[in-house]
Amino acid sequence: MNALNIAEYTQTLGLQAKAASALMARAPAAIKNKALLALARRLRDSGAALAEANALDLERARAAGLAEPMVDRLKLTPKVLETCALGCEQLAAMADIIGEVQGMVQQPSGIRVGRMRVPIGVFGMIYESRPNVTIEAASLSIKSGNAAILRGGSEAIDSNRALAALVREALAEAGLPEHAVQLVETTDRAAVGQLIALPEYVDVIIPRGGKGLIERISAEAKVPVIKHLDGNCHTYVDEPCDIDMAVRVADNAKTSKYSPCNATESLLVARGVAAEFLPQIGAVYAAKGVQMRGCPESLALLRAVPGADLAEAAEADWGEEYLAPIISIKVVAGIDEAIAHINRYGSHHTDAIITRDHMHAQQFLQGVDSASCMVNASTRFADGFEYGLGAEIGISTDKFHARGPVGIEGLTSLKWVVLGEGDVRG
Repeated sequence: MNALNIAEYTQTLGLQAKAASALMARAPAAIKNKALLALARRLRDSGAALAEANALDLERARAAGLAEPMVDRLKLTPKVLETCALGCEQLAAMADIIGEVQGMVQQPSGIRVGRMRVPIGVFGMIYESRPNVTIEAASLSIKSGNAAILRGGSEAIDSNRALAALVREALAEAGLPEHAVQLVETTDRAAVGQLIALPEYVDVIIPRGGKGLIERISAEAKVPVIKHLDGNCHTYVDEPCDIDMAVRVADNAKTSKYSPCNATESLLVARGVAAEFLPQIGAVYAAKGVQMRGCPESLALLRAVPGADLAEAAEADWGEEYLAPIISIKVVAGIDEAIAHINRYGSHHTDAIITRDHMHAQQFLQGVDSASCMVNASTRFADGFEYGLGAEIGISTDKFHARGPVGIEGLTSLKWVVLGEGDVRG
């Protein structure tokens, strides 16, 4: 497509989405749920076709020399597809919050005033790599009564086209407009520039991907943006703590999967437990090939670990999102230094404390300025499905309009409603 055609194409997508959003906003809960269940069924029934489409993307990615963690993000495994199907079913089982009126209060004048939850309207989603985001975004769009325009990365175009076809079929089966969820079919990056500059059609843009993509969208968008720039997540091992628990959680938080934004990238350890804890977690990381970039104090305790891949941490390591088998490690005096370090170097995404001290836990929850703060749990739980949201459209590190995993509620707004009986203002 040339520039003129891309402008016309995105304009058409916007027009169709706006028209569909009006119908979606009025769609009964039962109809939206029917579409979600139809989508779940199709995901389970289309494994072979989806695997074929996904194989094209994987082959192209490897031929282009894409790093293995990025290739991993492209995979539509049976487990990934089942999680997507379960997410659709979980959303279908959830109460429909659209149209709910809350806080209705009678005023001295006689009118009753409250607020009604309504869809945002049309959201544009720009994302990289993971094709399962297509289903997460589509299912949340359906449940929340919105329309969506989805633009996945060129590296996942065949997978995304196959998944988008299933979404269209599910919408049609339920009697909902086929344009309620549209995929930008061109891989031309100019389409992104057009999409983020359509305030007459698009109500909010949600970028999900690397820091470069999100910075570009935030700088150039002419519509509001819900974003997070990166996921430099921390696990802080406190004094006192259950050492076995700390090893188990720190292992899972880092090594269960290296590519997600909720993987722990930095490990902070209270000085009082460092001599006992660090050799144990160091042995685990060494066995799994994780490089440990530590402060001098932590390295002194880790050097005795057989096979440990050690390096001295540079200043840049404290703020790094590795998305790889690398972790930074720092020994701190205690809870106050841990909180100060996280707030300085973290990305306000997800941070966890492992502790036996209730007051320390409360201090951490109140003091750490992040979208998700955890006590005695792996940062890998920072996820819409795990939070009971059915799925997520992304994890926002903004403080407005949504924060943390963005589910149905994050894709809605509130409008004031006033009920009267012929009341007039004096």
